[in-house]
Amino acid sequence: MGSYLHKFLYLGFWFLWSAIHALILSEWGYHPKDAWMDSLVSNVWLATVCAFITYCLRYYLPRRERLTYLLLLSVVFVVVWTAAARYTIPLFENSMLTDNFSDTLYLRAAIAWLIIICVILMNVIWYTQEEQKEQERRKNEAERIAKDAELFKLRQQLQPHFLFNSLNSISALVVSDPRAARGMVHQLSDYLRSTLKKEEDKWVTLSEEFEYLQLYLDIEKVRFGNRLSVNIKSSEDSLQMKLPALLLQPVVENAIKFGLYDTIGNVDIGIRSAVAENMLVITVQNPFDFEVSKPKTGTGFGLNSVHRRLHLLFGRTDLLNAQGNENVFTTTIKVPQL
Repeated sequence: MGSYLHKFLYLGFWFLWSAIHALILSEWGYHPKDAWMDSLVSNVWLATVCAFITYCLRYYLPRRERLTYLLLLSVVFVVVWTAAARYTIPLFENSMLTDNFSDTLYLRAAIAWLIIICVILMNVIWYTQEEQKEQERRKNEAERIAKDAELFKLRQQLQPHFLFNSLNSISALVVSDPRAARGMVHQLSDYLRSTLKKEEDKWVTLSEEFEYLQLYLDIEKVRFGNRLSVNIKSSEDSLQMKLPALLLQPVVENAIKFGLYDTIGNVDIGIRSAVAENMLVITVQNPFDFEVSKPKTGTGFGLNSVHRRLHLLFGRTDLLNAQGNENVFTTTIKVPQL
């Protein structure tokens, strides 16, 4: 659309200037036919010179320190235009046109130079803006690709992270409870099949996310048995809110790690969801004792991955908050709704 507008304005300018040129010559005593002939010949050559300048600047745009070269070239273009117009007019065998052209040569050259300078400046501004827009577009595209690549890397890291933990649990059950180990293998298979089907879906509803989470919890319950209890409460409006797929699993895994590792008692993990200020707010709570329940192993990948994903998607660092208070560890996630 911008290109067509550019051409339309360009043609409109030449028609308008040609008419003004002819009217001025008529006021100076030219016969209307001669005035229009002079205007036509002069401006066809001038428009050709300006079109050539426009074409050159489209493919070569000098930097600021070289703009003085354009001023020098504009003088060369004026000389070229003057010679072309001066020696084309005699072809019409009208000595009056030739004589009057010579009499007004300096005035014509000055006006032509001003028009050429204006054309140069307009093209420099136009193509500079287009170049800046293209650079900005390429920069945004590069940032988007890098962001998608990092998100994909986090997703790819999440699967092995969970898979290794599950395989370790299966290994521990193979000897002590073979039936439970076989059941856990089937549940792990169902979980991986379900998540892989959604690999390309970056966003899911909270209701769908809870379905994936339940598959994960079924696996963990095989390992921990009745010791693990998960209580999920959600408002009706929050269930249809959307969030990045598999965002909750690392958070709940972290809650299980802090709540159940190195302890022998029962642990109740609470998950709450609500909608506040057009954001989905999810809270995960688990009992926590800094002296007893702190895990001896682990890299903290779970919460770090969630924090990084939220930052990449929304450019904010305040969407994940984790803190311990009175033996309760609370993780709060806020997901803005796009």
